[in-house]
Amino acid sequence: MNICVFLSAAELDERYTRPAREFAELLGKGGHTLVWGGSETGLMKVVADGVREGGGRLVGVSVEFLHTLARTDVDEMVIAKDLAERKALLLAKADAVVIMVGGTGTLDEATEILELKKHGKHTKPVVLLNTAGFYDGLKTQFRRMDAEGFLPLPLTDLVFFAEDGVSALAYLEESAGVQ
Repeated sequence: MNICVFLSAAELDERYTRPAREFAELLGKGGHTLVWGGSETGLMKVVADGVREGGGRLVGVSVEFLHTLARTDVDEMVIAKDLAERKALLLAKADAVVIMVGGTGTLDEATEILELKKHGKHTKPVVLLNTAGFYDGLKTQFRRMDAEGFLPLPLTDLVFFAEDGVSALAYLEESAGVQ
C-alpha cells in the first residue's frame, strides 16, 4: 500500500520522534511505500529513515523552492512547481493518508485532504495520528463540527483518530483489505 504521510520537517522532541520512528518501521516491515514531502530534514527524515530501514519504499514529492532539502536515496522523487501541485501529486500517488504532528503546512494539507474527501473527490482512508495528544484540540473541534451539523457525512467516515502507530496501521490495512 502507498501511504501518504503529512508531517513536519522540523527537528522535534523525542516524544514525537520516537513514536514516528516506530510507526515508520511498521510501515517498512509491512512492505508499504512511504509517499511524503521528500525532505531530508527533521521528522520527515526520521520517518523516511524508519521506513527505509524497515524495508519499505520511498516516494518523495518535493517542491521547487525546497528541492535542495530533498532526499536523494529514494525510489522515486518528483519535484512539483508549487504547493498546490505537490498536494495533488501526494494524494494521487497514495492509497491512504496519515496526518502526523506538524505546523501550518501539515494542517493545510490535512484540511485540504479532508475537504476533498467530504466532497467525494476521493475515498481513501485518512488517519489523524494523535501522538502525545498533539491533536486533542482539533479532535474536539471536529467532534463539535459533527455534532452541530457542519459535516455532510459522519466524522467516522471522514477521518479515523489513532492514538498510536499500531492502531493507525491496523485501521489502514483493514480499510484496504490487507490480511
